[in-house]
Amino acid sequence: MGFDQAVETIRETLTIMLVLSAPVLAAGLIIGLAISIFQAVTQIQDQTLSFVPKIIVMGIVAILVTPWIAGAVVEFAERMFSGAP
Repeated sequence: MGFDQAVETIRETLTIMLVLSAPVLAAGLIIGLAISIFQAVTQIQDQTLSFVPKIIVMGIVAILVTPWIAGAVVEFAERMFSGAP
């Protein structure tokens, strides 16, 4: 494996990691923003109010996208272990 091929493999690995983590992180961002707006409107400043809904929503999203994530990881692993470009 040459230097260029190693760099390409690392780039592809990081890209896949970012794409696969995006749905869960986006769900956390959206629910966090919604709760922040709710707290600003109602003037409730409880720090723990934002954590529980975020954890629940991110867990649900993670469960829903697990088949897609698993398929992408298996496809990537097959490409890596077969030596195909």
